[in-house]
Amino acid sequence: MSDQHLEEQEMEAEALAAIFDTAFELRSSEQPFVWAVKLVPVDCGDDTDEEEAANHVMVKLTATIPLDYPEESLPELDLEILKGLSEDNKKELLDLANEEAEANAGMPAIFAVCEAVRTWLADNNVKGLDDASMHAQMMRKAKDAERKEAQAAQQFESQKKNEKMSQAEEEEMSVRKRREEGTPVTDATFSDWWAKFSAEVEQVKADEKAAAMEDSKDKKNALAAVIEERLTGFQIFSDKAGVFNLEKLEAAAEELENDTSALDPEELGDVDEELFDDDEDLDDLEFDSDDDDEEDSDEEPDI
Repeated sequence: MSDQHLEEQEMEAEALAAIFDTAFELRSSEQPFVWAVKLVPVDCGDDTDEEEAANHVMVKLTATIPLDYPEESLPELDLEILKGLSEDNKKELLDLANEEAEANAGMPAIFAVCEAVRTWLADNNVKGLDDASMHAQMMRKAKDAERKEAQAAQQFESQKKNEKMSQAEEEEMSVRKRREEGTPVTDATFSDWWAKFSAEVEQVKADEKAAAMEDSKDKKNALAAVIEERLTGFQIFSDKAGVFNLEKLEAAAEELENDTSALDPEELGDVDEELFDDDEDLDDLEFDSDDDDEEDSDEEPDI
């Protein structure tokens, strides 16, 4: 025995007392410890009347704890029938308890054993299990067979449902399996991967190039449309000055040049003839020449 074994056993006893409360009993406080747990199908707390009515079977599990438990030894288990069970049931339950203890060898196992026994009690919580008559035994066997058949059918349906996996689920499982197992890197696998990777890269580049060309084409078309819709200088001037027809203007000018007919004086109205007097001599008019201006500018001012 070591201090480590003692500490583990004390800690397990504290945990069992916290879980089962008053149903847990410490029969021996000195090593080897002896623990006892009352097990019922339906836990009714401290209400004994309700517990008696709801539970048709009850047992008390007793465990004697070896000094080197749990690392090296298994607990010594025993069962005490409290209600509704026969000796055959006791033997069956005790075998179940020992199997559960062996399944949890090397670690604290009492709670797991208690749960296995309690589950069996819950599945067999019926009256008359302690009746040793032939009729009662036949009825119990029939019920056991019916229960086992129902369990087998349930397991079959569950297995059948699991087998009906969709293709997507199978692919997902396959992918997960490959990820877990991994793919060995060899020359062949790397070459395959590199070929696929290179093809994907080239495809991406080709797609980007095609998209760029399409975008450039769209921009050119948009620019051509803008240029086509843009007004010329003549159109802008015409919009501001009013639309006019050059051909009509040229035709009118040519008609005026070719028109040699004399003007009717009556159409001209009153004319001031003095404006056209030929007697006035324009030579008498004096004009300052540019040379005089330059000479005047060259003279030095008097100081």
